[in-house]
Amino acid sequence: MQLIIENSNIIYFIAFFSISYLVGSIPFGLILSYLWGYGDIRQVGSGNIGATNALRTGNKILAILVLLLDSLKGYLVIKIFTFSNYSESLNALSFLLLLGCVLGHCYPIWLKFKGGKGIATSLGCLIALNSSIGILICFCWLAVCLISKKSSLASLLSISCLPFITFIYYGFYELIFSFLVMTMIYIRHKDNLIRILKSEEPNVFS
Repeated sequence: MQLIIENSNIIYFIAFFSISYLVGSIPFGLILSYLWGYGDIRQVGSGNIGATNALRTGNKILAILVLLLDSLKGYLVIKIFTFSNYSESLNALSFLLLLGCVLGHCYPIWLKFKGGKGIATSLGCLIALNSSIGILICFCWLAVCLISKKSSLASLLSISCLPFITFIYYGFYELIFSFLVMTMIYIRHKDNLIRILKSEEPNVFS
């Protein structure tokens, strides 16, 4: 597949990519924790702004809302791009916007580039891009999490499947962008990975 952007459309693509980054940067975990009266969620548990750390407040509804909103922002970014006239047959560019959205979540401009770990936002984007891929990754995450009781392990194993599945469904450029997404999520989980290897990673639920 050739990745071709006409000169007349470059400005629209840059705008979409910038929007995907900025939308991805919205820290719903931090916003909701303040609204719920828990203060700065970065002072709780692992210090992360995602749903897993929100669960450590003991408020399951808060954690579910953070999970849904972090997923929804990725879903909407891809759907809006898909519905635009510019997006026809440009799967590779949709995957690049996936990268932009996850980049925003992991390194948000609003929080001095210290954000979440990207898995919920990735899943939202993937469901919008291709529901079969998104649901498959979701089931993989759920299965590993239920067996191991470790959200981080479930995230790492499920996202590791993405480049292989993407290559089957798409092509070279989509593979590259999905590999970059996977790499970014691994970087954000590096401390978790070290604890997993040392058998020191705590369970997300009992």
